[in-house]
Amino acid sequence: MQLDPESAFDERPESSASQASPGAAGPRGFAGAGDGYRDLGWAKIDTGRPARTGTAEAVYAAGKTPGQVVGALAALRAAHPGRVAVATRCDDACTAAVREAFGDDVLVESGVCAVGAFPDAETGLLAVVCAGTSDLPVAREAEIVARANGIDTRLVADVGVAGLHRLLDKVAELREAACVIVVAGMDGALPSVVAGLVAAPVVAVPTSVGYGAAFGGLAPLLTMLNSCSPGVTVVNIDNGFGAAMAASRMLGMKAAQS
Repeated sequence: MQLDPESAFDERPESSASQASPGAAGPRGFAGAGDGYRDLGWAKIDTGRPARTGTAEAVYAAGKTPGQVVGALAALRAAHPGRVAVATRCDDACTAAVREAFGDDVLVESGVCAVGAFPDAETGLLAVVCAGTSDLPVAREAEIVARANGIDTRLVADVGVAGLHRLLDKVAELREAACVIVVAGMDGALPSVVAGLVAAPVVAVPTSVGYGAAFGGLAPLLTMLNSCSPGVTVVNIDNGFGAAMAASRMLGMKAAQS
């Protein structure tokens, strides 16, 4: 049976799924009490976020039912038909439900479901660099989320410090970027190396890839926080989405100042 995205709005104990009453407009996209979000009963979808921050809300699928994820994505698409609606950390059941609901409009990769046509790039260039192929799911999350928010994005994969010559071959390419996301597990040394080679802001993402003493990403997280290359921004373990959002804000500030 085809799953109707609109019917997923009603997966909640009570309350209507209607848009809250609009209020008086306020500064930077803020409006009156109750405006700027869609109340689904079980969740309040922040439809006003693009006006306030320049980037749309995404759905964190972990801990939600497939129907809830579909409903949240449908609410985002209804509010902003021209924007890509994104859900991260989707399991197989969630992915299947999203595909059933939205059909060919869905891109599914690395636990990310993106609904809608990707926009033409408005800013960039953002380079997403990953140390090893085991880090690719996190790097791809960052890449897809960035592209969904109109950022020209380039993926540079498998250039970890164990074979530094691979990275050095890409330095000229990395220096073209206005911001660089660096994703690494194990010892987490790659962001420090990259930050010493480029002038652009570097956002470091530790991953949970590694053997026992990596402690599920804690070891690379501490390495990145203690980077000897000044100015490295560090996000949480496996948080490709957060890295893309940090890069978006950095690139937005650059665009506003240019």
